[in-house]
Amino acid sequence: MLTRDEAWALLLEWTPSEALRRHARAVEIAMRAAAHRYGDGALDEERWGLAGLLHDADYDRWPEEHPGRIVAWLRERGEDELAHAISAHYTGWQVPYETKLDRALVACDELTGFIGACSLVRPEGIATLTPRSVRKKLKDKGFAAGVERHEVRTGAELLEVELCEHVAFLIEALRPHAAELGLEGTGAPG
Repeated sequence: MLTRDEAWALLLEWTPSEALRRHARAVEIAMRAAAHRYGDGALDEERWGLAGLLHDADYDRWPEEHPGRIVAWLRERGEDELAHAISAHYTGWQVPYETKLDRALVACDELTGFIGACSLVRPEGIATLTPRSVRKKLKDKGFAAGVERHEVRTGAELLEVELCEHVAFLIEALRPHAAELGLEGTGAPG
Protein backbone atom coordinates (compact mmCIF):
# COMPACT_ATOMS: atom_id res chain seq x y z
CA MET A 1 0.00 0.00 0.00
CA LEU A 2 1.08 3.53 -0.77
CA THR A 3 2.41 5.31 2.32
CA ARG A 4 1.68 8.86 3.34
CA ASP A 5 5.39 9.69 3.07
CA GLU A 6 5.46 8.48 -0.54
CA ALA A 7 2.32 10.46 -1.34
CA TRP A 8 3.73 13.61 0.27
CA ALA A 9 7.02 13.25 -1.65
CA LEU A 10 5.10 12.95 -4.93
CA LEU A 11 2.97 15.99 -4.08
CA LEU A 12 6.10 18.05 -3.37
CA GLU A 13 7.68 16.90 -6.63
CA TRP A 14 4.64 17.49 -8.83
CA THR A 15 3.09 20.53 -7.11
CA PRO A 16 5.32 23.62 -6.91
CA SER A 17 2.45 25.89 -5.82
CA GLU A 18 2.37 26.40 -2.06
CA ALA A 19 -1.33 27.31 -2.27
CA LEU A 20 -2.19 24.04 -4.00
CA ARG A 21 -0.08 22.11 -1.48
CA ARG A 22 -2.05 23.76 1.35
CA HIS A 23 -5.30 22.86 -0.41
CA ALA A 24 -4.14 19.24 -0.73
CA ARG A 25 -3.28 19.15 2.97
CA ALA A 26 -6.64 20.71 3.90
CA VAL A 27 -8.54 18.14 1.84
CA GLU A 28 -6.42 15.40 3.42
CA ILE A 29 -7.46 16.64 6.88
CA ALA A 30 -11.10 16.86 5.81
CA MET A 31 -11.03 13.37 4.31
CA ARG A 32 -9.43 11.84 7.41
CA ALA A 33 -12.26 13.29 9.47
CA ALA A 34 -14.81 12.20 6.87
CA ALA A 35 -13.56 8.62 7.12
CA HIS A 36 -14.80 8.60 10.72
CA ARG A 37 -18.11 10.27 9.94
CA TYR A 38 -19.07 8.76 6.58
CA GLY A 39 -16.80 5.73 6.27
CA ASP A 40 -15.50 2.96 8.49
CA GLY A 41 -13.42 5.15 10.78
CA ALA A 42 -9.87 4.06 11.46
CA LEU A 43 -10.11 1.38 8.77
CA ASP A 44 -10.61 4.07 6.12
CA GLU A 45 -8.70 7.03 7.54
CA GLU A 46 -5.34 6.49 5.86
CA ARG A 47 -6.75 5.64 2.42
CA TRP A 48 -9.24 8.51 2.50
CA GLY A 49 -6.51 10.91 3.63
CA LEU A 50 -4.29 9.83 0.74
CA ALA A 51 -7.13 10.49 -1.73
CA GLY A 52 -7.48 14.00 -0.33
CA LEU A 53 -3.74 14.63 -0.41
CA LEU A 54 -3.27 13.45 -3.99
CA HIS A 55 -6.52 14.46 -5.70
CA ASP A 56 -4.95 17.49 -7.46
CA ALA A 57 -1.29 16.34 -7.43
CA ASP A 58 -0.92 16.63 -11.21
CA TYR A 59 -2.85 19.89 -11.64
CA ASP A 60 0.05 22.35 -11.29
CA ARG A 61 2.34 20.76 -13.88
CA TRP A 62 -0.20 19.17 -16.23
CA PRO A 63 -3.55 20.98 -15.88
CA GLU A 64 -4.71 19.87 -19.33
CA GLU A 65 -4.16 16.22 -18.35
CA HIS A 66 -5.62 16.44 -14.83
CA PRO A 67 -6.39 13.98 -13.23
CA GLY A 68 -4.96 11.54 -15.78
CA ARG A 69 -1.36 11.64 -14.57
CA ILE A 70 -2.10 10.98 -10.91
CA VAL A 71 -4.72 8.35 -11.78
CA ALA A 72 -2.21 6.50 -14.01
CA TRP A 73 0.50 6.78 -11.35
CA LEU A 74 -1.82 5.25 -8.73
CA ARG A 75 -3.02 2.46 -11.05
CA GLU A 76 0.61 1.51 -11.81
CA ARG A 77 1.02 0.93 -8.08
CA GLY A 78 -2.16 -1.13 -7.72
CA GLU A 79 -4.03 1.67 -5.94
CA ASP A 80 -7.20 1.27 -8.00
CA GLU A 81 -9.60 2.48 -5.31
CA LEU A 82 -7.68 5.73 -4.86
CA ALA A 83 -7.32 6.11 -8.63
CA HIS A 84 -11.06 5.72 -9.13
CA ALA A 85 -11.99 8.19 -6.40
CA ILE A 86 -9.61 10.78 -7.83
CA SER A 87 -10.90 10.19 -11.35
CA ALA A 88 -14.41 10.91 -10.05
CA HIS A 89 -13.75 13.97 -7.87
CA TYR A 90 -15.39 16.38 -10.30
CA THR A 91 -18.99 15.74 -11.35
CA GLY A 92 -18.41 17.11 -14.86
CA TRP A 93 -16.19 14.13 -15.67
CA GLN A 94 -19.24 11.88 -15.19
CA VAL A 95 -17.31 9.02 -13.60
CA PRO A 96 -19.71 6.90 -11.52
CA TYR A 97 -19.54 7.14 -7.75
CA GLU A 98 -19.09 3.58 -6.59
CA THR A 99 -17.96 3.96 -2.98
CA LYS A 100 -18.32 6.20 0.03
CA LEU A 101 -14.76 7.33 -0.65
CA ASP A 102 -15.73 8.56 -4.13
CA ARG A 103 -18.66 10.55 -2.75
CA ALA A 104 -16.75 11.97 0.20
CA LEU A 105 -13.95 13.29 -2.01
CA VAL A 106 -16.45 15.24 -4.12
CA ALA A 107 -18.13 16.51 -0.95
CA CYS A 108 -14.90 17.63 0.71
CA ASP A 109 -12.78 19.01 -2.13
CA GLU A 110 -14.55 22.13 -3.39
CA LEU A 111 -16.19 22.98 -0.07
CA THR A 112 -12.89 22.75 1.81
CA GLY A 113 -11.42 25.26 -0.62
CA PHE A 114 -14.42 27.54 -0.21
CA ILE A 115 -14.23 27.39 3.59
CA GLY A 116 -10.57 28.36 3.26
CA ALA A 117 -11.48 31.36 1.12
CA CYS A 118 -14.11 32.43 3.67
CA SER A 119 -11.54 32.16 6.45
CA LEU A 120 -9.00 34.31 4.65
CA VAL A 121 -11.24 37.38 4.59
CA ARG A 122 -12.23 37.27 8.27
CA PRO A 123 -10.21 38.96 11.03
CA GLU A 124 -10.31 35.80 13.18
CA GLY A 125 -10.15 33.42 10.24
CA ILE A 126 -11.69 30.02 10.74
CA ALA A 127 -11.80 30.48 14.54
CA THR A 128 -15.16 32.27 14.35
CA LEU A 129 -16.40 31.05 10.97
CA THR A 130 -19.97 29.71 11.05
CA PRO A 131 -21.98 27.63 8.61
CA ARG A 132 -24.32 30.59 8.20
CA SER A 133 -21.44 32.80 7.03
CA VAL A 134 -20.34 30.16 4.55
CA ARG A 135 -23.89 29.77 3.19
CA LYS A 136 -24.16 33.55 2.79
CA LYS A 137 -20.85 33.68 0.88
CA LEU A 138 -21.99 30.76 -1.32
CA LYS A 139 -24.86 32.96 -2.54
CA ASP A 140 -22.41 35.72 -3.52
CA LYS A 141 -21.27 34.57 -6.98
CA GLY A 142 -18.53 37.20 -7.01
CA PHE A 143 -16.85 35.78 -3.91
CA ALA A 144 -14.35 32.99 -4.70
CA ALA A 145 -15.86 32.90 -8.16
CA GLY A 146 -13.70 29.93 -9.18
CA VAL A 147 -15.48 27.67 -6.70
CA GLU A 148 -18.22 25.76 -8.45
CA ARG A 149 -21.31 26.00 -6.28
CA HIS A 150 -22.86 23.02 -8.10
CA GLU A 151 -19.99 20.83 -6.85
CA VAL A 152 -20.57 22.01 -3.27
CA ARG A 153 -24.29 21.21 -3.38
CA THR A 154 -23.84 17.93 -5.22
CA GLY A 155 -21.21 16.78 -2.72
CA ALA A 156 -23.60 17.14 0.20
CA GLU A 157 -26.33 15.40 -1.79
CA LEU A 158 -24.01 12.49 -2.58
CA LEU A 159 -23.39 12.02 1.14
CA GLU A 160 -27.11 12.45 1.85
CA VAL A 161 -26.41 15.16 4.40
CA GLU A 162 -27.72 18.70 4.77
CA LEU A 163 -25.28 21.25 3.39
CA CYS A 164 -25.16 23.29 6.62
CA GLU A 165 -24.38 20.14 8.59
CA HIS A 166 -21.54 19.25 6.23
CA VAL A 167 -20.19 22.81 6.33
CA ALA A 168 -20.17 22.72 10.14
CA PHE A 169 -18.42 19.33 10.10
CA LEU A 170 -15.66 20.58 7.78
CA ILE A 171 -15.14 23.81 9.73
CA GLU A 172 -14.66 21.77 12.91
CA ALA A 173 -12.28 19.37 11.15
CA LEU A 174 -10.12 22.20 9.76
CA ARG A 175 -10.19 24.58 12.75
CA PRO A 176 -7.45 22.84 14.81
CA HIS A 177 -5.12 23.12 11.79
CA ALA A 178 -5.66 26.84 11.15
CA ALA A 179 -2.01 27.85 11.55
CA GLU A 180 -0.68 25.08 9.30
CA LEU A 181 -3.27 25.82 6.62
CA GLY A 182 -2.98 29.61 6.77
CA LEU A 183 -6.57 30.03 7.93
CA GLU A 184 -5.94 32.33 10.87
CA GLY A 185 -7.51 35.34 9.18
CA THR A 186 -6.52 38.88 8.41
CA GLY A 187 -6.04 40.02 11.99
CA ALA A 188 -7.62 43.32 10.96
CA PRO A 189 -10.84 44.46 12.59
CA GLY A 190 -13.91 43.71 10.45
